[in-house]
Amino acid sequence: MTDGMVAVATQPVHLVGGREHVAGRFYRGDTADLTPRVLGGHWPEGAGELAASSRFLNQRGLEVGDTVTVERDGQRSRLRIVGITVTNSAGEFFADWDALSAIAPDARADSYQVQLEPGTDQQSYVDAVQAGDPGLRAEPMRAGTSSQAVVIISSATILTIVLGAVAALGVFNTVVLNARERRRDLGMLKSIGMTPRQVTVMMVTSMGALGVVGGLLGLPLGLAAHRLIGPAMMRAAGSDVLDFVMDVYRAPLLVLLALAGIAIAVLGAVIPARGAGRIPIAAVLHNE
Repeated sequence: MTDGMVAVATQPVHLVGGREHVAGRFYRGDTADLTPRVLGGHWPEGAGELAASSRFLNQRGLEVGDTVTVERDGQRSRLRIVGITVTNSAGEFFADWDALSAIAPDARADSYQVQLEPGTDQQSYVDAVQAGDPGLRAEPMRAGTSSQAVVIISSATILTIVLGAVAALGVFNTVVLNARERRRDLGMLKSIGMTPRQVTVMMVTSMGALGVVGGLLGLPLGLAAHRLIGPAMMRAAGSDVLDFVMDVYRAPLLVLLALAGIAIAVLGAVIPARGAGRIPIAAVLHNE
């Protein structure tokens, strides 16, 4: 049932050289899978190493490779910064359990993180843990998205909708101008038997074809920009290039993006195309 576990001890420590106290989170166990992701460098592997967020480092003028001294109850330990974590706290750092042994050898874990095997029922596991040791408070991981992620996703969604609306309005304007320039041609086509619906379909189809061309050109350009700008931004932030940040486009998503371009073109063309289909033949050919 259990696929991995880490024991965590959170201890307040003093950063020597100032009055500030921060929280040290010390790990032992399956740290490869159950610890915060590392942007740059590596996860602490021994007693003399720590990792922290870029916010933690920036506020104190530190960077990977620097050394800090931490103190607890008169016991001091020098720790070298070896990694930058994907966290946002400016008041905590992460270290190996051996680092805790140097300043608080009698400290015990105050929490455990457990990764279950696929298919294991969380609530049944929680019940079994509490039955085995009533002193433990087991809490299943709640599915959901953090508030910060919600803000980012919402902002990206709103921006996408706005850009899609702007693109559709551009198509709308193009079809309106095209219909005005081709009033005589449309009138001639209707005079020889083309129905308003056929006129509408013809103009919408022509815009849909442009949507296909735009998708075929825009997708490669967008992917190329992502591959160039993404790594540059991560390196500028002092981070390694992370695969989980770069490998975000899958074939189904690319297909949806291509179809989205066609859908925007069609939606933007429908209203003016219908207006063009209702142009009176007599008014168009009055001067012919």
